Amino acid sequence: MRWNSPWGAGFPGWHIECSAMSKKYLGDTFDIHGGGLDLLFPHHECEIAQSNGANGNDPVRYWMHCNMITINGQKMGKSLGNGIALSEFFSGDHALLAQAYGPMTVRFFMLQAHYRSTLDFSNEALQAADKGYQRLMNAYALLKDMKPAGFATAPGTEATEINKLLDECFDYMNDDLNTAEVISRLFELTKKINSYKEGHLQVADLDETTFNRLKEVFTAFIKDILAIEETSANSAKDATEDLMKLILELRYDVRAKKDYASSDKIRDALLAIGIQVKDGKEGASWSYN
Repeated sequence: MRWNSPWGAGFPGWHIECSAMSKKYLGDTFDIHGGGLDLLFPHHECEIAQSNGANGNDPVRYWMHCNMITINGQKMGKSLGNGIALSEFFSGDHALLAQAYGPMTVRFFMLQAHYRSTLDFSNEALQAADKGYQRLMNAYALLKDMKPAGFATAPGTEATEINKLLDECFDYMNDDLNTAEVISRLFELTKKINSYKEGHLQVADLDETTFNRLKEVFTAFIKDILAIEETSANSAKDATEDLMKLILELRYDVRAKKDYASSDKIRDALLAIGIQVKDGKEGASWSYN
């Protein structure tokens, strides 16, 4: 898609449509334009050039170009047969997945890499992310319930370390949304929180202002900025999936003993409450009827 013109080489294509739609729905200038690194040239450069020509100003204040997604080191693509939809991550219903992964685990996994870095999905990486996420959420729960009997009268060394880590969370977020470094600092704070709980460090060594700031900032990053707090809806969904996995395992044991009457009873009872069980070569699966 490259042609010569009196003004030099040109790349006519779909770029004009993007400029037209942006102007119609977002105005002459808007804040953030996303896209893959492969669209940097010529697509986005053409958008800038033609929008400037039409409107007399830059169309976008901030451009965010994401890097490629790979699966086990190979570029994800339909032609390669390794494309995985988000719904398949959540259900585990894909040949490349060893298990289902909750929405917050997938989000946390993605946030562990900078958005301009290549993101490689693998079962090992996702399982590690799941363990890391649970460790972070456990610390979050501990911190919310922590009620020290007393505080230091003035900030000390421990307070200095805590405030430095909290400041760095904001610094890295302001540095091109470096969520990977932010999460690294949250894990450092997690170690501190666990040490307070286990008595290896004393939360009473913190002054009240620092302790309250620790609670406030840690909560803000988990709940609002990174938005990785497990909601009741997600928790209920995960609990349902775990419960159904247990029921199907028990039913498998019953069938292995050739107690088909009990196996059918379980299947029919689930169907009565709207859950359909299907038996296949790879084992039993379930879905809402």
